[in-house]
Amino acid sequence: MEHLAVRTHEKMKEVLMNPDAPGPAVHYYMIRGGSDQRNITVWEPGTVSGEYIKTYGHYHVDDLPETYWFLFGEGVMLLQKLAVDEGGKPIPDVVEEFRAIKVKAGDKLDIPPRWGHLAVNTGKTYLVTADDSPVDFEDKDPVGMPSHADYSLVQKMHGFAFYVVQKGGSPTLVKNERYRVVTAMGTGGFTVLDNTAQ
Repeated sequence: MEHLAVRTHEKMKEVLMNPDAPGPAVHYYMIRGGSDQRNITVWEPGTVSGEYIKTYGHYHVDDLPETYWFLFGEGVMLLQKLAVDEGGKPIPDVVEEFRAIKVKAGDKLDIPPRWGHLAVNTGKTYLVTADDSPVDFEDKDPVGMPSHADYSLVQKMHGFAFYVVQKGGSPTLVKNERYRVVTAMGTGGFTVLDNTAQ
């Protein structure tokens, strides 16, 4: 049973603000614990064309909650809840609520069910987390892309509603113009720019 997976630069191009920019061969490392252990994730420090190293981002396909424990480093968690149509299907480019939350070693964060989430390393060291997301090793790709997570909505929109970039030495939110509507924004005190202000 393989527990280690890596997210390569080639795969991350699908969700980067500037996918043609060079970046590290591996953006982050995942050690999946299955149902009996927590999962551990380690992010490289640095940026890709000014955008901080981040996870791919996903939504859970059911009402599964998730908790993150921040073990080392500092960063930002992005959370977003999509609007749904009359049939209850998520609308990929309409965000009902968005939150950017600063995190550091010692913090704990509960992710509400059905919320998309990704983590960004804004520090100068590794960012390391543990989480309790279940992994079924009978899945087709349990370590790299577990079946309880939907990555397709994030891929379709080339990332979340905002990118976290380094501007003036500080994290800044830059709007992803592919999203039509973003309401109820909790920006965590970060400056927000549209994509034309880069």
